[in-house]
Amino acid sequence: MTDTHTTGGIAADRLRSIVERVERLEEERKALGSDIRDIFTEAKSAGFDVKVIKEIIKIRKQEPAEVEEQEQL
Repeated sequence: MTDTHTTGGIAADRLRSIVERVERLEEERKALGSDIRDIFTEAKSAGFDVKVIKEIIKIRKQEPAEVEEQEQL
């Protein structure tokens, strides 16, 4: 009976740890999303086209071979 409780306690502690880590990362993601929106607002107020910036970011995420292929088309 002690082994089951200990095992259950360890599993419960591990589950709690996982849930807390995910919650913390979700909070960080929310904060980062807010920071990114602020940067786009700054870019827009400086006269940059936000749609173009987002397209540049999308292109930079691609593999170099994919970018080269699209440029050739």
